[in-house]
Amino acid sequence: MSESVDVSLNNVAVTHNEKAHRFELYINGLRALLAYRLTPGCIVLLHTEVPQPLEGQGLAAKLMRFALDFAREKQLRVVPLCPYASSFLRKHTEYQDLVPPEDLRKLLSR
Repeated sequence: MSESVDVSLNNVAVTHNEKAHRFELYINGLRALLAYRLTPGCIVLLHTEVPQPLEGQGLAAKLMRFALDFAREKQLRVVPLCPYASSFLRKHTEYQDLVPPEDLRKLLSR
């Protein structure tokens, strides 16, 4: 069992690893990530991963906000295939305008 690591979100920077198609952050040598795929006019959120010692400290949410702000800046529609991304978008109405209407209806009906 891994020991948890205390994190101050204000001191954690998210980086965009375009070559690997993911948003990342590193803490004490551990990497949390949000993998995506770009299609014309769209970003598909595929997978969120946070190492066990870093879980429960808001890192996945920080990655999601970074990815969604990136989508807004680039005028991309968001398709949340990742279960965490779907859950986040259901709770955060300020980002729901990024999801195509038919996908948003499905998302909100779950």
